[in-house]
Amino acid sequence: MAARKLILGFTAARRASSQASVLLRASPLLEASTSASHATAAATKGSPWALLFSSRVFSSTPPAQQSAGDVPDPSAVDHKLIMPEDKFHKLADDTIHDLLEKLEEYGDSQQMDGFDIDYGNQVLTLRLGDLGTYVVNKQTPNRQIWLSSPVSGPARFDWDAATDSWVYRRTGVNLMRLLEKEIGELCGTPVDLS
Repeated sequence: MAARKLILGFTAARRASSQASVLLRASPLLEASTSASHATAAATKGSPWALLFSSRVFSSTPPAQQSAGDVPDPSAVDHKLIMPEDKFHKLADDTIHDLLEKLEEYGDSQQMDGFDIDYGNQVLTLRLGDLGTYVVNKQTPNRQIWLSSPVSGPARFDWDAATDSWVYRRTGVNLMRLLEKEIGELCGTPVDLS
């Protein structure tokens, strides 16, 4: 009698396994469906796998669209519109060198402990003692100037030909205006970087 129950148990398990494999092979059809009726019908067959599929939500709604502030997918970039590398280097180098000169002049007029400006390996570093450190550098692959600010945090500036300036697209702020505002407030003396 025990042997018969064991054989019946194996037979039932084999049937459930066979039903589960049929459901697993049919799952793309279930996912493509806009209704849960196929999954509900499968659940009535009593398979544990069918119960799993019956709890899934099926939808024909497309994925959420990208918001305006998000970075576009690399495949969405129009490579014809990317600034030529030599033009980028000229614009970025001119901007960073002008910034270096003006900040050196500003630093000479400041009586602040820890004010130090350094330029090396295409990275401009402005130390304001206990007030924090600014870092400005070029990011050639992105054609951007990146800023690390102790006040506003990191930002990536793109060249805006209409205004002839570097602009942070997320907020619309101009690189030089942002630095003038923050450094002037931190040091207590206005700075002109234009």
